[in-house]
Amino acid sequence: MTYNNQLPGEGSAKSVGLAYLLWAFLGGFGAHRMYVGRVGSGFGQLALLIGSIVALKIVVGLIGLIVLSIWWIADAFLIPGMIRAYDEKQAKDDGAR
Repeated sequence: MTYNNQLPGEGSAKSVGLAYLLWAFLGGFGAHRMYVGRVGSGFGQLALLIGSIVALKIVVGLIGLIVLSIWWIADAFLIPGMIRAYDEKQAKDDGAR
């Protein structure tokens, strides 16, 4: 039984639009990655952000912010694939039940 009015195999349980909104406004915190089930790398982005902000006093944090910015931009192109992978994993899990 689905709660989003979708039959199994129809559309995505996760919204690409919402993933992009999370990416745009909370991307540095890794919210978009956590939304699509990539919790580990989402927390990695959050840790990199916090660590970089703390390390800004010794200028090393700037490197972390640059790396996070590049990662954030790359994610803009990766979000549709992340949603597709999430859907495939969910379909596989549903098929195993």
